[in-house]
Amino acid sequence: MLTMQGACWLCLQALKLTHHGICSFCLRKLPSMPICCLCCGLPTEHNHLACGRCLQHPPSWQRLISVSPYQPPLRKLIHHYKFNPQPQLAFVLARVFVLHWLKGYRQHFWCKPQRLITIPSHPKRLWMRGFDHIASIGEYLSNWLNIPYSRNSLLRTRDTLAQITLKRNYRHSNLNGAFTLTGSVVGQHIAIIDDVLTTGATMQTAAQLLICAGAQTVQAWTICRTL
Repeated sequence: MLTMQGACWLCLQALKLTHHGICSFCLRKLPSMPICCLCCGLPTEHNHLACGRCLQHPPSWQRLISVSPYQPPLRKLIHHYKFNPQPQLAFVLARVFVLHWLKGYRQHFWCKPQRLITIPSHPKRLWMRGFDHIASIGEYLSNWLNIPYSRNSLLRTRDTLAQITLKRNYRHSNLNGAFTLTGSVVGQHIAIIDDVLTTGATMQTAAQLLICAGAQTVQAWTICRTL
């Protein structure tokens, strides 16, 4: 995916504010999430209640906030951001999320956390990619929402297999002991940031670690959710 400087990444039309990356028309046309469970983000009949799946097996986080289903055009944009050297897309994707978050916050759909933490990558992956793609998004969200961001509070202690290559029933075991916490989170309301939530195994492992360490609540923030 290539774009001209000053053009929308999605429709390639010229932008009045070139740094925005996506024009207002494309923003309005992004696929919205259907009526979903407030915990797992999967379709249900009531978006203000936990679904039967979450009542039986609740995740370690209390609220999931996602902008769009994991489908075009954001799926292609996220893939391009992660696997091609285009770190400038961090601003674009962070802006997509923050506009969605602010709309819901003003309507009292969710509350503001006290601290932001991002899902970390292993140093080997960072070296291969050249930058920390989730941390870059976290820094923008921290500045725009005025929420402290702890970049190194959550660390990945071993290089796990890529989750996308594994079957669902192997994804949780792949992450056993993958993260460690370096600071105190006792009594804090925390949001964990990732780009996409698929099975939720990565987010579950990180959130469970925070809750066991004394965090009061955990929100899961993702740009997209696989439905």
